[in-house]
Amino acid sequence: MATTYDFPSDLLAGQEELHQVRADLSALLKRLPWSVEPVDGFSDDTGWRKVERPASPGWSQDEQAEVEKLRQRERELAVFVTTHRYWAQFTGADQVAARSTLKHTRENDERPPEDH
Repeated sequence: MATTYDFPSDLLAGQEELHQVRADLSALLKRLPWSVEPVDGFSDDTGWRKVERPASPGWSQDEQAEVEKLRQRERELAVFVTTHRYWAQFTGADQVAARSTLKHTRENDERPPEDH
């Protein structure tokens, strides 16, 4: 049976927000053009595989600001979660296991209970 942890509510909330910010950032980056700066498209078939990119209009100032805002929040939350006082009670492999459990808490909560 897996070890259970009594994570503090602020740590759980921080980890959940970190997951959400990373999902929002990933979705935003997928929507944006491939290049931050405007650049012409290109095609290169001299390497081991052909690489093609369409022309990119670049990112607007608002898009750049939104990406930077999300990246900054991601850094703040990552620091909060990794330096939380809760981790002081663990060492070595126990700390790794507890941190891994926290990262996957959302996934574990979404799974249906197992029948025995």
